[in-house]
Amino acid sequence: MDLRNIAIIAHVDHGKTTLVDKLLQQSGAFRENQRVAERVMDSNDLEKERGITILAKATSVVWNDTRINIVDTPGHADFGGEVERILSMVDGVIVLVDAAEGPMPQTKFVVGKALKIGLKPIVAINKVDRPDARITEVVNEVFDLFAALDANDDQLDFPILYGSGRNGWMADAPDGPQEGMTPLFELVMKHVPAPKVEEGPFRMLGTLLEANPYLGRMITGRVQSGSIKPNQTVKVLDNSGNLIESGRISKIMAFRGIERTPIEIAEAGDIVAIAGLSKFNVADTVCAPEVTEALHAQPIDPPTLSMTFLVNDSPLAGTEGDKVTSRVIRDRLFKEAEGNVALKITESPGTDAYVVAGRGELQLAILIETMRREGFELSVSRPRVVFQTDEASGDRLEPIEEVVIDVDEEHSGVVVQKMSERKADMMEMRPSGGNRLRLVFHAPTRGLIGYQGELMTDTKGTAIMNRLFHAYSPWKGEIQGRRNGVLLSTDSGEAVAYAMWNLEDRGPMMIEPGWKVYQGMIIGEHTRENDLEVNVLKGKKLTNVRAAGKDEAVRLTPPIRMTLERALAYIENDELVEVTPKSIRLRKVKLDPNERKRADRTKEAV
Repeated sequence: MDLRNIAIIAHVDHGKTTLVDKLLQQSGAFRENQRVAERVMDSNDLEKERGITILAKATSVVWNDTRINIVDTPGHADFGGEVERILSMVDGVIVLVDAAEGPMPQTKFVVGKALKIGLKPIVAINKVDRPDARITEVVNEVFDLFAALDANDDQLDFPILYGSGRNGWMADAPDGPQEGMTPLFELVMKHVPAPKVEEGPFRMLGTLLEANPYLGRMITGRVQSGSIKPNQTVKVLDNSGNLIESGRISKIMAFRGIERTPIEIAEAGDIVAIAGLSKFNVADTVCAPEVTEALHAQPIDPPTLSMTFLVNDSPLAGTEGDKVTSRVIRDRLFKEAEGNVALKITESPGTDAYVVAGRGELQLAILIETMRREGFELSVSRPRVVFQTDEASGDRLEPIEEVVIDVDEEHSGVVVQKMSERKADMMEMRPSGGNRLRLVFHAPTRGLIGYQGELMTDTKGTAIMNRLFHAYSPWKGEIQGRRNGVLLSTDSGEAVAYAMWNLEDRGPMMIEPGWKVYQGMIIGEHTRENDLEVNVLKGKKLTNVRAAGKDEAVRLTPPIRMTLERALAYIENDELVEVTPKSIRLRKVKLDPNERKRADRTKEAV
């Protein structure tokens, strides 16, 4: 059977996963009476809840006796490590672009990687039925983007299709005919070359790793040369060609629609998952015993943000989760790093702390959210940027991001002001249709930590911000952090509504009556710059004397709801987020007030 391997690239919410749904349906991958969930490729609970693709996944369809392997890629720059690996498995890419928004930073990031390794793109303009669609301008923007990314003449001569993934059609013109996905299938057959098969014995580069409860470690990749059968003896080489392990393949699974089917032989060019090896990692080569050279793996961009993961040592530790010890947390983090090559984990010497470096706040927040759902309790520090040193001059370098903000014209002034306070340089300002402006900045990553929530408040929820790592450049100087102090509990117990009501003029609360609090826990935001210790356990003194107006009902202002991402962005360097399966609490690193004063005095002396 003929083979084609393609990846679908797009920005968040431009419709990749919906398009894959329609390709699967129209190729006959589902039975007529089969119940299929919407966005079937987003199989992970967090993906369904957030409506974004987090993990790259493979599927396949059969069209006119040709098997087309399709890889659905994440659309967020924080999960770029997933995308960089899978590009080595495919021979062509479909670049899906929203007809109104045009190419966004994440599109630029992945397209740049694809063009660099010589893949020829197909451009699909999606959502052409949107009332604010600007099809001609978007096509020109895509061409300009390819030219800016140093595409060669073949790559610049890209074919274009127009359509609506949700309505299940693609065509050569924006107005149709609206008769299904046939034009896209035919274009893939014509434009994407069949996989190049190399001569020699079996070799395969690992690109996706997962743990299967029945089969153990499963690694997905494309067979570069030769063929493989179950029970065949193989060996694993790392990037440098060193032997990691030898063993037998227990099972070979092929992607058939949304199912995985065991097969008896995998030929060169096909994308398969194999089981039976225990030490195989992403970017390693599995090969026949006589092979001595490893396959080349694409280099991965370095991490830009880090967080410290600590054992939860608060007075409420161990009351809500069952995985609390440093050994269990360590094992889980190193297991995550095996499959996610964009993460880097180091142990802090002499402490039960682990520094986890990744691509961005969202990637690290997804890891923490996954761990808390598995029953882990831990404390995490404020995100910090990963600095580098210039070898020539010895200067300190920090990561700079390209930030694209789409905002209504009336709110553009406050956005420009806030970004300049964060040491950002404006690169471009242009209209993007519908009384909206597109602002492009180069901003230090440090300054963007926690800005998303402030941007939403300043623009009444109408702005869209997208970020992408740009480069390392010299340190830009101090950036002012949070302007307000916090309210701290002076004692341990359950919060009382009457006490909270009396404290409302001190600042908004982050807790509700009846919640458990402890000394040093952050219970609200102070209206001034300093931290203030308050007693939220103090009940009303009951006497038999009654006076008019004394017994009015306690009416509390709704508290600030702290989600995980918001909490991580809110805290300062001397604070932690305590994460458990049921709660997210904010606290000081040092819970005892005397220890905090001592630490402040030491800091001032230094």
